[in-house]
Amino acid sequence: MSEDQLPPLREVIARHGLAAKKALGQNFLFDLNLTRRIARAAAPLDGGTVIEIGPGPGGLTRALLLEGATRLVVIERDARAIAALEDIALAFPGRLTIIEGDALETDYEALAEGRPAKIVANLPYNIATPLLVGWLSAKAWPPFFASLTLMFQKEVAERIVARPGGKDFGRLSVLSQYRCTARKLFDVNRSAFTPPPKVTSSIVQLVPRASPLPACRLDVLERVTAAAFGQRRKMLRASLKSLVPEPEPMLAELGINPEARAEQIEVEAFARIAAHLG
Repeated sequence: MSEDQLPPLREVIARHGLAAKKALGQNFLFDLNLTRRIARAAAPLDGGTVIEIGPGPGGLTRALLLEGATRLVVIERDARAIAALEDIALAFPGRLTIIEGDALETDYEALAEGRPAKIVANLPYNIATPLLVGWLSAKAWPPFFASLTLMFQKEVAERIVARPGGKDFGRLSVLSQYRCTARKLFDVNRSAFTPPPKVTSSIVQLVPRASPLPACRLDVLERVTAAAFGQRRKMLRASLKSLVPEPEPMLAELGINPEARAEQIEVEAFARIAAHLG
């Protein structure tokens, strides 16, 4: 079998009984123009390992291979999809490795084999944020990945890329932007999926910062953002009292307005606080 002999995805789904399972957060993409657009956003794909999570019947998998991925590793929890993915592997000899397993339990650094990997995925909605936080919390930095090109629910995507001053800016914004540059590439209408989800989706790309500035301990940064955003309506001089009995002198020393609220503070300022504390 060659790539031009692969059957249409709808036929694949019917043959293998691949009706999307809500419990697995599955929504399948059939539009090859769209999946190739996602794959191109992560290009070039031929320099190392490309990792896809939750490929299902393989719509994005095909696109990644067509756009030049030479070593593609897919992680699929749904045993029903494995046979469909094996057909794709036959069409692209030596280029596709299939792992049947849980994406939350996977050793991604081992998959990368010592070279920066690219993760490109239409993430299952129910594990998207935990996966992202796990990757961003890697102890070794720069991490195992060169880029993350990921689909999220639009509201989650907006939180990842949000700038200070709006309601979307929060702990996920700070973690994402402290460790990476993050940008939203484009939205994907719900009608592009089968079955259509109830929400619009968005593609976000994150590229690791070589050296986040100022450097701070990630666990301390997480404590600072938990305290600050845990009481969003309070000024920093009040919300940070769980960490510092009298926050005002510290904030003054760091050049941060003690009367500001968490959503008004730049990512770099949160890092300065964390560096001071830890």
